[in-house]
Amino acid sequence: MEKYIYIIRHGETDLNKLGVMQGRGVDTDLNDTGRRQAEAFYEKYKDVPFDKLYTSTLKRTHQTVKKFIDAGIPWTQYEGLDELAWGIYEGQEATEDIKAIFDNMVKGWNAGELHLKIDKGESPMEVHKRQLKVFEKLIEREDDVKNILVCMHGRAMRLFLCLLMNHPLYEMDRFPHQNTTLYKLKYDGEKFEILEFNNTDHLKYIEQD
Repeated sequence: MEKYIYIIRHGETDLNKLGVMQGRGVDTDLNDTGRRQAEAFYEKYKDVPFDKLYTSTLKRTHQTVKKFIDAGIPWTQYEGLDELAWGIYEGQEATEDIKAIFDNMVKGWNAGELHLKIDKGESPMEVHKRQLKVFEKLIEREDDVKNILVCMHGRAMRLFLCLLMNHPLYEMDRFPHQNTTLYKLKYDGEKFEILEFNNTDHLKYIEQD
């Protein structure tokens, strides 16, 4: 049993463009650039015979893969694919103080302090726990499922790739991303292998705002 998993980050939002923290508590729309990114991804991959489509519960992921949804691909929303919650700083302008708090938090995570979180936010360990349901679904034996498209969020995607590749969560920053970045993986029934790493070839010819 082989499966191919196409994992992409959602398209750009205005908060992305402004560098504002945007976790699972902020449900924003794609901006014009994000819609062009989504269209470019669709045009590149519309002929892949996807059997299933998984997104987070947040509309920026739904909008990114809307044309695949409209094509009738069976679609499931999972809270496990939602972005890490940034708590009290969600939706706030990225001041120097907030940037320093964020940088220190990430340094702590990279040092293995995966329980750390912002007030009213989530830790990497908490995100990992809710991602396990999606992981179990991906490795489920389904003879009629070969290609799965997953649309999620940047920090959560880094943690999810650690889970799939059996890397410790503190190595999350080994997986860079841009809006609509693609990671394509193969699952052979026992382990995952990355076939395409941070692929943004579909974005080469679109106009940026």
